Amino acid sequence: MSETPVKQQNTAAFYGQAVLSFGVAIAATAIGIFNLEADIWVRAFLGIAVLYLVTSAFTLAKVIRDRQEAGQIVSRVDQARLEKLLAEHDPFEKL
Repeated sequence: MSETPVKQQNTAAFYGQAVLSFGVAIAATAIGIFNLEADIWVRAFLGIAVLYLVTSAFTLAKVIRDRQEAGQIVSRVDQARLEKLLAEHDPFEKL
């Protein structure tokens, strides 16, 4: 009666593609900023802005993942309570 959800795992190829894509994006941005014809302070500002954007994106992804995992845990606890109540309930018991 109890259906345990299957934990989804990413494949090694998907993980590798994500890491490689991230590396290429950061490298291309760094090369673009380095080759930009602007003062050093402008390039430094853009570099810091990119780093801030990356850290903010990681933080946002972690917060979203944590919220989703917390929702799954609450759902499992509620489901276990319901199953326990249904297992203990006797519909033919006199009131």
